[in-house]
Amino acid sequence: MNHTFQAPSALLEDGWHDAVTIAVNSDGWIESVDVDNDSPADHLLNGPVIPGIPNIHSHAHQRAMAGLAEKASGNRDSFWSWREAMYRTVETLDPDNLYDIARQLYLEMLRAGYTSVAEFQYLHHDINGAAYQQPAEMTLACLQAARDVGIGFTALPVLYAYSGFGSKPAESAQRRFINNHDTYMRIVGDIHKACRSSADFADNCSLGIAPHSLRAVDEQLLSDTLASCADIAQVVHIHIAEQVREVEESMAFSSQRPVEWLLDKFDVNERWCLVHATHTNTTEIEAIARSSAVVGLCPTTEANLGDGFFDLPTFMANNGRFAIGSDSQISISPVEELRWLEYGQRLVHQLRNVSASDDSPHTGQTLLNHALVGGRQASGRDTGAITVGKRADFIVLDNNHPRLAGRSDSNLIDSFIFSGNDTLVTDVFVGGRQVISNGHHHEEADITSRYQRTITNLGH
Repeated sequence: MNHTFQAPSALLEDGWHDAVTIAVNSDGWIESVDVDNDSPADHLLNGPVIPGIPNIHSHAHQRAMAGLAEKASGNRDSFWSWREAMYRTVETLDPDNLYDIARQLYLEMLRAGYTSVAEFQYLHHDINGAAYQQPAEMTLACLQAARDVGIGFTALPVLYAYSGFGSKPAESAQRRFINNHDTYMRIVGDIHKACRSSADFADNCSLGIAPHSLRAVDEQLLSDTLASCADIAQVVHIHIAEQVREVEESMAFSSQRPVEWLLDKFDVNERWCLVHATHTNTTEIEAIARSSAVVGLCPTTEANLGDGFFDLPTFMANNGRFAIGSDSQISISPVEELRWLEYGQRLVHQLRNVSASDDSPHTGQTLLNHALVGGRQASGRDTGAITVGKRADFIVLDNNHPRLAGRSDSNLIDSFIFSGNDTLVTDVFVGGRQVISNGHHHEEADITSRYQRTITNLGH
């Protein structure tokens, strides 16, 4: 059944327009967009409408440990000590409680304005490291959670074979992650079937592959996997250059920095998303921009883990593409990710409005535009814009909230991002289907109750 939506104003690809009517077909695709149109519509939207924001990097299981790694260990805490706490958390998870955790997480994403999530899932096996009867069980639990909640989903099963550069054997704590090429391809194949076999979810689901990092794969395994997945994976995501130690170990192994090595050995192109890329030099940043790959930035997680700052001004000056993700789930807010992406640069450079330019002087609008365009590319989904041929993924802002009072269109997104922490999203639509109404999901009580029971039983 086709639907029409009328918004008092909407952010389209060429800017803001008034009295916008959006026609959506029964499969959730935008068929037409008319401006200055007061014709009756099926659904009247009560505030400004903007495209839904893609979340391009998520580890759902880490929602269970948010806040549990903030006690000092007595040593110089770092990413590596945090990782040990994370390993202890994953030892307790099974498909059922991962489903409950992911469902709560995806609900929170929708309420915040994310309309799709790229799930970088490396927890594959049971607590002993043995494959489940259905090898893709854990990722399928996340896919089912996404389907049930109604968020768009990019499945990114993670390829993890080694513990370090030079094909070092996996550690015991990594036993739930480890696959070789053949077992990994079984997982990918099963997820591909699951995405395609669900008639009511297929258009909201895409598939990519995720070599975890250059520490976790070697050149031959990565090459073989890319070749095997060329026809079924829309995107390729990889953690890279997140930590100084990672760069140092790469140099010791290959005499090349991680990004330098990857660009030298593989055809990194618009299908790729390089997550974090924190410790990159100017030559690498310029090369990533030329490759048309997206850099996936997760500022709240990168701050929480002490990763460092990506050189965003140099990247943007070279027309680089970036998107945002919630990563470790210590914050589930696209507004906070975008705000701290800019604030981090202000602290480094001791300037204001670092991300703005003469052509795009509004900082919030500039950041959002990048997150939408880069997010569409990195998620492998036709979303991130209110235009014909895209998914009808959009959010409605609270025009009655004091933070947006009196704001003209040109200042609206700046105020949305930079004026406070209240949630300003009232309604959310994914594929033309309303999944958040007045800030709430119709299954919210059950989702939250099951999550609370699961977390309590896990003893976290």
